[in-house]
Amino acid sequence: MALLSVRDLTFAYPGSGDPVFDHISFQLDTDWKLGFLGRNGRGKATFLRLLQGQYEYGGTIAGVPETAYFPCEVPDPTKMTMEVLSNACPRAEEWELLRETGLLGIAPEALYRPFETLSNGERTKTLLAALFCGEDRYLLIDEPTNHLDIAGRRAVAAYLRRKGGFLLVSHDRDFLDGCVDHILALNRTGTEVRSGNFSTWWESKERRDAFEQARNDRLQKEMDRLRQAAERTGGWSDKVEADKTGTRNSGLRPDRGYIGHRSAKLMQRSKSIEARRQKAVEEKACLLKDLERADSLKLRPLTARGRLLEARDLALFYGEKKACGPLTFSLDPGDRLALEGANGSGKSTLLKFLRGADIAHTGRVRMASGLVLSYVPQDISHLRGSLMDYARESGVDRTLLLAILRKLDFPREQFEKDMADWSAGQKKKALIARSLCQSAHLYLWDEPLNYIDVWSRMQIEELLLVYRPTMLLVEHDGAFRRKVATKTVRL
Repeated sequence: MALLSVRDLTFAYPGSGDPVFDHISFQLDTDWKLGFLGRNGRGKATFLRLLQGQYEYGGTIAGVPETAYFPCEVPDPTKMTMEVLSNACPRAEEWELLRETGLLGIAPEALYRPFETLSNGERTKTLLAALFCGEDRYLLIDEPTNHLDIAGRRAVAAYLRRKGGFLLVSHDRDFLDGCVDHILALNRTGTEVRSGNFSTWWESKERRDAFEQARNDRLQKEMDRLRQAAERTGGWSDKVEADKTGTRNSGLRPDRGYIGHRSAKLMQRSKSIEARRQKAVEEKACLLKDLERADSLKLRPLTARGRLLEARDLALFYGEKKACGPLTFSLDPGDRLALEGANGSGKSTLLKFLRGADIAHTGRVRMASGLVLSYVPQDISHLRGSLMDYARESGVDRTLLLAILRKLDFPREQFEKDMADWSAGQKKKALIARSLCQSAHLYLWDEPLNYIDVWSRMQIEELLLVYRPTMLLVEHDGAFRRKVATKTVRL
């Protein structure tokens, strides 16, 4: 057991007036299988960099062991995979690398091929296995699921469940449930460390939020009642005080001592009520500070009558090589069809073909005339420059785009920055927000949730269930897919 202690941590990027961390403190055990949660832009990647010693900061981080970071850089992907892995973990023996990669289902011969010939999923698995070899290091694992298919996520979760001593950033709820035993959450006002997996942490958070919301509502009603009582009592006191200087009643002079006594009692009562109201105000101010507000999103899909798309025995080819198929499926209004399949099975190729890409094919596909499409790609590398320019080039309403981004918890201060400097999650939210600005008959979304935080995923789930757009989507988040997909096609 090694204790990593963070005390009074403060950090802001140079030139930024907004601190990423503001006097936060917590402790964790580096032997834990620790899941690391927080909304996009809250500082998860920054904290990993601080643990690696990349930036100067205020406060202290004590007890940091030697660390290794995933995904590590591969300077020359043309080299043999075994050599790449040996460079990632120099003290590992060849038999160790073969053993660890074998536990993740990588065939031994894959390690003697150029690294660039491996699929994205194979690259993820081999690099992750190498970092667990030969050395006692604290692993900082940053979103390993982004290039993993469903089977790959299950394999990596099972592998991590057998290990220990890692800090894992992931937004995939099923994946976290399958491999972590503690949760570190970056909340709005601080941090939280809890024992258990994602589901147990989420249930606890929902109960706490519900209790605080109910308490907040009761205090609001009590404050309103006390305010009205204080106003009434204060009014009575003023009226009684005015009677001291009033005219004679039936020739009798008013008893000013008695009236003054009554006035003082009423005034004291008014002050007591006001003190109780102020106490309620202070208690209310301590509630709901960490409640993650997720406003409902809106979508205006175009209505269509009849079948939008029908494919029969459709197969796609790159040269002589078959990319996918033959496939037979159809899309009617309101269908949300999820494409399932291993990495490289042709899911993205199918979406590109439906958008009009010139891809050789056999079989036939019929699409409704005048069909309007909206597309969210996997790739985020093209996002750079001004957000306003991006809105104009995309042909979407700038005000609506900003409003949707704000609902997705996008910081206002990021709007003026170059999109190239945004986090991966923020770039992905820009792609989704652009699509939500577009009215379309059919939405084609290719792994839209890569890098997206849990709260935003739930917002998008709710949106799709309420507005029921017709969709063809690729998504490996099992919880999301179970919630929103009405049909599935396996490639």
